[in-house]
Amino acid sequence: MPIDEHDQRQLQRALELAHDAIGRSDPNPRVGCVLADAEGRVVGVGVTQRAGEPHAEVMALRAAHAAGASLPGGTAWVSLEPCSHHGRTPPCCDALVAARLARVVVSAIDPNPLVSGAGVQRLRDAGIRVDVAEDAPAEATRELNIGFFSRMRRQRPWVRLKVAASLDGRTALADGSSQWITGEAARADAHAWRRRAGAVLTGSGTILADNPRLDVRSVPTEVQPLRVVIDSQLRVPAASRVFDPPGSALVYCAGASAPSAEGLRQRGVGLIELPSGDGHVDLHAMLSDLARRGVNELHVEGGEQLNAALLAADLVDELLLYLAPRLLGPGRAIAALPALARLSDASAFRIVEATRCGDDLRVIARPRDRERCLD
Repeated sequence: MPIDEHDQRQLQRALELAHDAIGRSDPNPRVGCVLADAEGRVVGVGVTQRAGEPHAEVMALRAAHAAGASLPGGTAWVSLEPCSHHGRTPPCCDALVAARLARVVVSAIDPNPLVSGAGVQRLRDAGIRVDVAEDAPAEATRELNIGFFSRMRRQRPWVRLKVAASLDGRTALADGSSQWITGEAARADAHAWRRRAGAVLTGSGTILADNPRLDVRSVPTEVQPLRVVIDSQLRVPAASRVFDPPGSALVYCAGASAPSAEGLRQRGVGLIELPSGDGHVDLHAMLSDLARRGVNELHVEGGEQLNAALLAADLVDELLLYLAPRLLGPGRAIAALPALARLSDASAFRIVEATRCGDDLRVIARPRDRERCLD
């Protein structure tokens, strides 16, 4: 049975439901589910809950049972392939089979190697018709879960570099003054992007200069992202606000023998030694470690040195730029990049989106063809 317009509408509804899992479901993907009975009446919807709690399919089944609905012969529309393995929760496939549905429609195949088509096959083996959408529904699901796809396919998070700058590319005056270049709407929007992330990363220079909290405050969230600091020589004081609750924090360093190490440990900060051999932190190893910790999206809010290091290593998957309609003149740059010998050597990005945020402009850009690494 092909995917028709009705299926497209229900898959879109499932995807809209899945957005409610932002700030809740990590490290699990953001998934929504719509259930209809044999007559086509929608009788339950669900969204994936916190890790260890029910997934979207089970939440939709619970809603349908609570409403007294009859599900045999019904249909489920799910924004991502139902899981088929035992993790913190039982397989969602088993729950759908037990409900005796006739058909399941999914937007995209789960990139998790433990699933990756096995969920579809299990449903089909149980006699359930399964149809998998292509094109727009699959692309929308991947965009919503781009960090999960990255972690499953590349074993590292999707790295999003956030910068607030003037039109002439300045993030601060020469003396470091930067509050505030952009307006209130842009700052609130930036907190919504923080909420998407499994972790927020900065460097020791930013902590020493601004003492930021780097938590989510301007928008509601159920789970605070992990705060991560790159501090090769452990210069950051243990009293820094980035280590305040709620949530937890990690510091990546080149060596954990500095006198300040014990103070950080007493505050509950995790210290991870990942030396690169030149006195700095090994950025590739750090991303691999964060992926093992379940970080899907890594939101970077650093200074020009950290930004330059990530860009030079080709580790930035996405630029999140907030451009204020003002000119600052001499000051700090978006990234302390080296001079180019030729214009053709410049890093090339593709503009994905440009949106007004109050008086400011939000620009999302990605290295050309970066998304193909997730296919």
